Amino acid sequence: MGSFSIWHWLIVLAIVLLVFGTKKLRNVGSDLGGAVKGFKDAMRDDQANPKLDDASVRATVEGEVTEKTKQ
Repeated sequence: MGSFSIWHWLIVLAIVLLVFGTKKLRNVGSDLGGAVKGFKDAMRDDQANPKLDDASVRATVEGEVTEKTKQ
């Protein structure tokens, strides 16, 4: 806990509760939980459906030049 004792942390918690209130802290907690859940879902989807890299997308295009143009 570093140089702070448990009493320091309890006082800080009490001040935070007085300043923000329990409703605001509950909303912040649920928003944070939703963000973490969304991040985990995105990571899970990304692992299930890997994107193609540039090497697998490249294709050789063959053709013949029929005319020369001046530029």
